[in-house]
Amino acid sequence: MKILLTGTTGYIGKRLLNVLLAKGYEIVCCVRDKQRFDATPYDPGKVSVIEVDFLDPGTLGRIPEDIDAAYYLIHSMSAGNADFEQLEKETAQNFRDRLQQTNIKQVIYLSGIVNEDKLSKHLRSRKQVEDILKQGSYHLTTLRAGIIVGSGSASFEIIRDLVEKLPVMIAPRWLNTRSQPLAVRNVLQFLSGVLLREDTYDQSFDIGGPEILTYKEMLLKFARVRKLKRFIIPVPVMTPRLSSYWLYFVTSTSYKLAINLVNSMKVEIVGKANDLHERLGIELIYYEDAVKKAFDKIEQQEVLSSWKDAQSSNLLRNGISKLIQVPEYGCYRDERSAKVRSEAATLEKIWSIGGRNGWYYANRLWALRGLMDKMVGGVGLRRGRKNQTDLNAGDALDFWRVLWASRQEKRLLLYAEMKLPGEAWLEFHIRDGVLYQTATFRPLGLWGRMYWFAVLPFHGIVFKGMINKIAA
Repeated sequence: MKILLTGTTGYIGKRLLNVLLAKGYEIVCCVRDKQRFDATPYDPGKVSVIEVDFLDPGTLGRIPEDIDAAYYLIHSMSAGNADFEQLEKETAQNFRDRLQQTNIKQVIYLSGIVNEDKLSKHLRSRKQVEDILKQGSYHLTTLRAGIIVGSGSASFEIIRDLVEKLPVMIAPRWLNTRSQPLAVRNVLQFLSGVLLREDTYDQSFDIGGPEILTYKEMLLKFARVRKLKRFIIPVPVMTPRLSSYWLYFVTSTSYKLAINLVNSMKVEIVGKANDLHERLGIELIYYEDAVKKAFDKIEQQEVLSSWKDAQSSNLLRNGISKLIQVPEYGCYRDERSAKVRSEAATLEKIWSIGGRNGWYYANRLWALRGLMDKMVGGVGLRRGRKNQTDLNAGDALDFWRVLWASRQEKRLLLYAEMKLPGEAWLEFHIRDGVLYQTATFRPLGLWGRMYWFAVLPFHGIVFKGMINKIAA
C-alpha cells in the first residue's frame, strides 16, 4: 500500500512517517527541498522522496498516480507571510487538482477545531482548506485538533518558556479561554488509525484530550509537573498587539507567529463529542501525563521533531540548496584556523555548539546580539536546538539555520536567520588535523558595509576566542 505524505519535514510529518513505516506501508515523501530531509536512515524500498512545491503546479507531476491515500499536513502560518490565507488556499487547490488525477481513495487532513462562529484568521484559513479539499473526487477524512502537547510542539515550548522563565506572570485575560489539549502520541494514533477506514470517509472529527482546561490551568499544571511555584495575575486590558509582544519577548516564537497564536487563543477550542477514540481503541492521555512524557523524550535526547525546525524563514523559501554554495564575490570574510589534538573530539564540540552549551566563548556578547535581534523583530537566540548532540540540514540552531551537516566530511555550514543588512554564513571544517572557521558576510548596500565594519572589532574577540575553545 502506497501513502503520500506531505509536510514530511514538519513537526507532525516527521513523527507520522515512522508510525506509518512501522505498520508496513510504502511512503512517498513530498518535500519542497530534498536537502532538508535526510532519507539515509530509511529503507529505500519503503521510502521515496520527491521534490514538490504545491505553489508551483509544474512540480506536481512528480506525484505518482498509484497512491492509495495521502496526508495533507501543509501549513503556512509560520512562514512569516501576512497573506498566509491566500497561500493556503492556492496550495490546497493545487493539491486537490493533482490528487484527482491519481488512483487515490482517501485524503486525511489535520485541521483545527472550528466550533465558534467568530474564528481567528488562522482557524478560518484551516476551515477554508477543508472546504477546498472536500471538493475532490476522493474520500476526505478531517481530524480537527486543538492544542497539541509533546516535546518540540509549539504550544509545549511556549508554555515551557513562560513557566520556567517567569515566577510571576502579568497575563492577558485570554488565559481564561478554554481549550482541549491533546497529546502528540494520541494525534499520531488518530492519524494512522483512520487510514483507509471506510467508516471515517467523508466525515470530520474533533479530536481532543480527556480534559477541558483554560490556558491558565495548563500553565499551572505544567508548573506542578516541573515542581515550580508560579503566580498568574490576569489583567483586564491587554490589546492583541501587546499580548503578541508579551509572547514574542518571553518565548522563542517569532512575532508573526505570536500574532496568529494570540488571535487563536482568544477563541474557545473545545471539540464536539464523538466516539472515534473508542472505535480506534485509543486511550486518551491526560495533560500532566503528556507533559511528563514530553520531558522524558527531552531528557533522553529523543526529540524527533520541533516546530522551530518547521518554521521557515522567507530567505529559505527557494531551498537550502540555493544557499549551500557560499558566495565569494562582493563578500567580507573572517577566516581563522587552529590545529586540533583530536579531530573526533573537536567534531563532537562542533556538533554540540549552541543551545544550552552556548558558543564556547563570549556567551554574553552572543546573548546581547540575540537580544538586539529580538528588538528589531528577529528570531533571537531563544530557539536553541532540539537535540544537543545531533544536527541535520534544516535544523534551527539559535539564530542560525543548518544548511549542511556531514560528520563524514567533518563540515558544518550555518546560515544566519537574524535580522541583517545582508546575508551571513558560518562554516566549520576539519581537514588534516586543522580546524578552519570561516564567517562570510554578503552586504546589502551601504548599510551592509557599515554594519560589517561596525562589528569587526567584536569579531576579533568572539571568533578568535570561539575557535580556540573548540580546538582546545
